[in-house]
Amino acid sequence: MSAESLILFFIVGAFLVGFALVFAHYVAPHSTNPQKSESYECGIPTEGLTWLQFNVGYYLFAIIFLVFDVESVFIFPWAVVMKELGKVAFIEIVIFFFVLGLGLLYAWKKGALKWE
Repeated sequence: MSAESLILFFIVGAFLVGFALVFAHYVAPHSTNPQKSESYECGIPTEGLTWLQFNVGYYLFAIIFLVFDVESVFIFPWAVVMKELGKVAFIEIVIFFFVLGLGLLYAWKKGALKWE
C-alpha cells in the first residue's frame, strides 16, 4: 500500500466520521423539556447534590475485570486448535499467560485489586 493511498484512506475515513456526526446532530430529535436534564434513579426524585465522586478504585477494578474477561475469550479458540498447531501454539499461550500474569502482578502491587 502506497503512502498516498494510506493518506487518502485516513482522509476519507475522517470525512465519513465527521459527516455522520454532523448528520446525526441535525437529524436527531431534540427535547427542550427541563426534565430531560434531571437525574433519574429508579423513579425516585434525587435529593441533594446529584454529582457524587466515586472512588477511582472501582473504575480500576472494573477495567481490570474487563481486560481479563476479554483475554479469557482468546483462550477458547486456542484450546480448540492447540493439537493442530502443536508446540508453536503451546509456546505462544505460555507467553500470553506470562504477559497476563505480569499485568495481574502489576495491578496487585499498585493496589488496584483492593476493594476499599
